[in-house]
Amino acid sequence: MTGEKANFSLNNPSDRRMNGGEIVLQALRDNGVEHIFGYPGAAVLPIYDEIFQQEDIKHFLVRHEQGAGHAAEGYARSTGRVGVMLVTSGPGVTNAVTALQDAFMDSVPLVCLAGQVPTSLIGTDAFQECDTVGITRPCTKHNFLVKHVDDLAKTIHLAFRVAAAGRPGPALVDMPKDVLFASGTYVSPEKVAPLPSYQPAMQGDQNAIRAAVALMAEARRPIIYTGGGIINAGPEASRLLREFVDLTGFPVTSTIMGLGAYPATGPNWLRVAGQDGSHEANMAIGECDLMVAIGARFDDLAISRVHEFSPHSKKIQIDIDASSINKRVPVDIGIQGDAAHVLADMIHAWRSLSTVLDQKRLRAWWTQIDHWRTHHSFSYRRLDHAIMPQHALERLHALTKPHDPIIATEIGQQMWVAQFFGFDRPNRWITSGGLGTMGFGLPAALGAQLAHPGRLVIDIAGDASVQTTMKELSTAIQHQAPIKIFVLSDERPGMAREWRQVPDDSGRSRSYSASLPDFAKLAEAYGAVGLRCESPSELDARIEEMIDADRPVLLHCRVARLADTNRQ
Repeated sequence: MTGEKANFSLNNPSDRRMNGGEIVLQALRDNGVEHIFGYPGAAVLPIYDEIFQQEDIKHFLVRHEQGAGHAAEGYARSTGRVGVMLVTSGPGVTNAVTALQDAFMDSVPLVCLAGQVPTSLIGTDAFQECDTVGITRPCTKHNFLVKHVDDLAKTIHLAFRVAAAGRPGPALVDMPKDVLFASGTYVSPEKVAPLPSYQPAMQGDQNAIRAAVALMAEARRPIIYTGGGIINAGPEASRLLREFVDLTGFPVTSTIMGLGAYPATGPNWLRVAGQDGSHEANMAIGECDLMVAIGARFDDLAISRVHEFSPHSKKIQIDIDASSINKRVPVDIGIQGDAAHVLADMIHAWRSLSTVLDQKRLRAWWTQIDHWRTHHSFSYRRLDHAIMPQHALERLHALTKPHDPIIATEIGQQMWVAQFFGFDRPNRWITSGGLGTMGFGLPAALGAQLAHPGRLVIDIAGDASVQTTMKELSTAIQHQAPIKIFVLSDERPGMAREWRQVPDDSGRSRSYSASLPDFAKLAEAYGAVGLRCESPSELDARIEEMIDADRPVLLHCRVARLADTNRQ
């Protein structure tokens, strides 16, 4: 083998043979990967052998494969790049399924490299074997089983293309152990032909765009409704959205996944829409005569009764995924295409209108919206003796805003953060939208922090969710990732609107709160900073202490119990 390698140029990987582990690492390099999140096992040891012999790709050892997936999601959501996770066969794969489904539902670009038993043992119920392809088919955009080492590099390149192209999502490569030990020829990405079956359209149909702009020009009560698709389209899409709003004067609202595409401090912002959204946003949706939906799939949290959704409006839907158009809500004009490309064409078409439109035609509409704003959505009564969760989030937002933080959330705190935090830029808000995964926030914050070492990254959690993946605090300590965990604790899981006591084996009754750990001491046991806050008077000081710490911090903020808590 040594003599064979000597006859080829080391500067061109395609000119030499490699073992499977080397091929995997070179394929990651050629796809721009700098960080991966994983947990070792027997089936992927050839890859780990190569990881330990190089330094350009950093491997972050997590404590559970679900944590690896959510960390890769946080990395992807905060950078716009493909996140990468590495897991072993059998339980390594099954532990990753939650993260794969989470990424699938929220359109997060993710590549999962999975080990598998040797090809000769597949289907024999071998030790740590599972039907990876079958199990992960419903929760990935595409999955691959590599049967020969010469197909390994090509397959990894294709997985990265599938994950990032069109509507992003997870792709999985299943790699038998004997393939990873074998030697084969490396193929570079430019030599791999694209998949002919997956060629998503980027440019929108020009006739449909002109028809859509004509409807906009006639509208008197329009609204722009954005979703996560506009974030996935990159920062240029958010810039063009802002330009389009300034040009048209239309009001803007968003699903929770689209927060930050239009600034919360912008004059046309109506705040978040949906079942926990603002009064002005939901009323405007109900009374508008034209809705322009960009990168939003009309999910059930935003729309509970499809037949009653915006009943008086014509609807324009822009989406990279053709299957999302007309899927739940019938629309008058559907435009398949990348949000940035379509918005650029719409701006050009608007400026090309034969008649210059005066925004004064929308004056009555804005007067009505301003009246709805006087409803003061999300108002609450402050207490002197206890911290209201809304007040805690308002102070956290005010004190962290100068730092331009990245905020991750657990599912129980998701809507409160959407209501009380204002996001002025994309890729600052990371949450589990479609799957609503408990335990998502901590590892997602970890992934974002490792991608942005100098940034302030905060996981806003509850006392139930944070325990689900608390073990990843150990990962943060090991890799010196100074994440901040802001725990709002009312000593009850937010999923339960009315929590009932459950008898234990002895017949005695124990409450949920009686079994909670001392979170500050638990953080200290991991090696992090543990802080407590129980009164409004000390809230600001504790938050500032959390911000100033140069290592991981958990701030346990005891808040007032509410009769009707947010969903968890």
